[in-house]
Amino acid sequence: MPEQRQTIVNPAVVIPRAKGTRNDVNLKASFPNSPIYLQDLTDEERKKSFQELVLDGEVLNGHGINKFNRDFKGTIQNPVPNLEDVETGGGGLPASPYVPNLTSPGPGSFNAADQPAYAGELPNKEYRNSWGVGLGGLVSPSQTSPEISKQGTLGSYISGRSYQGSDGKS
Repeated sequence: MPEQRQTIVNPAVVIPRAKGTRNDVNLKASFPNSPIYLQDLTDEERKKSFQELVLDGEVLNGHGINKFNRDFKGTIQNPVPNLEDVETGGGGLPASPYVPNLTSPGPGSFNAADQPAYAGELPNKEYRNSWGVGLGGLVSPSQTSPEISKQGTLGSYISGRSYQGSDGKS
């Protein structure tokens, strides 16, 4: 949480500006039923509404996905993926659970099914000096998702990290 309290909804002064900047008239016209424009809601009620509508629970039948749990909890139909279980090799399969197959399918072919297995050197799980900070890209969602879901509510997030320990430190 920031040390200084911030305005959640109301901009300090609404000033018409150039293209690409905020235009309250257009925003209100586009989203008239948004909780942002309901004047009788307090900041706490807006936070609660955001928590319930955006952060908690499951999305059903969204964009072709039968069910997606926003709390990062797997179900029988959609388990949290364990990347160690990913099948690798040729024929369009990835080179590793963390790296796509980098081979060419061969002259005249654009079909991934024609790709041989990648025989080059791949990053190993101990390689953590990749871009940025934290555990790196070689950590399975089955390890990180339960930790992310423990945070729970808006305002309980840790600045600069996904969760306690995600920066590689305790």
